[in-house]
Amino acid sequence: MTEAALRKIDNGGVVSRTNMPFTLDTGIGHRAAIGLVVLATDHTIEHEFRQMLGLDGVTVYHSRIRNAAEINPTTLAEMERGIAAAAEVILPGTSLDVVAYGCTSGSVVIGEEAVFARIREARPGVACTTPITAALAGLKRLGARRIALLTPYVESVNLMLRDFIEARDIAVPVMGSFNHENDNEVARIAMSSIREAVLDLGREPGVDAVFVSCTSLRVAAIVEAVEAELGKPVTSSNHALAWHCLRLAGYAEPVAGLGQLFRV
Repeated sequence: MTEAALRKIDNGGVVSRTNMPFTLDTGIGHRAAIGLVVLATDHTIEHEFRQMLGLDGVTVYHSRIRNAAEINPTTLAEMERGIAAAAEVILPGTSLDVVAYGCTSGSVVIGEEAVFARIREARPGVACTTPITAALAGLKRLGARRIALLTPYVESVNLMLRDFIEARDIAVPVMGSFNHENDNEVARIAMSSIREAVLDLGREPGVDAVFVSCTSLRVAAIVEAVEAELGKPVTSSNHALAWHCLRLAGYAEPVAGLGQLFRV
């Protein structure tokens, strides 16, 4: 700035107004304010939530929880100690409609009620969900009683998950797994591979829906097309979780382009 310009400012050329009038509106999450606890190793869930929940008045706020990349019952159980802290740093002091913990197998190992209790240590009274909670609610809403289950997990986690689902009155007569323990690499399983596996398992007679378990697997972008080809409902951890968060927050309208679950 030149010396002449500086003299002009010094002589009163600067306009400074304080206490400008303003009003407050209802904010970007006035239809649904969703808190989401994401695994440190998760590459996928935030991306898919943006794909599915780009709705007026709906917004998602994230935090991350430390976890091991190797997915097994021991590493999954260790996450319980960090859930409350992760929930606490999502907009402290601001009301949220729902808080979700984004790990399917972790919710099975820790237990849904234990997950909810840890969330409510930080957010008393908030509506809570997990991917397995949401998947069970979604499958029952679709009327599914016998499902094909696709996972990336090792056998110890697969058996635990299958028992968990069947104990809640949904049979799992067909199951397939990519049998891969590393969460960073599970996120890179191609959607074409997931699509072919869903179709393969879903075509088995005697199943009326397919559930793809694991928040790292990418399904949201293909669910509508796969359902049309298969002729049966398809959902996944992220797909069901996004739907359940909307419904728990009171957002009841159908959402086009995301398969049968989002239309019920």
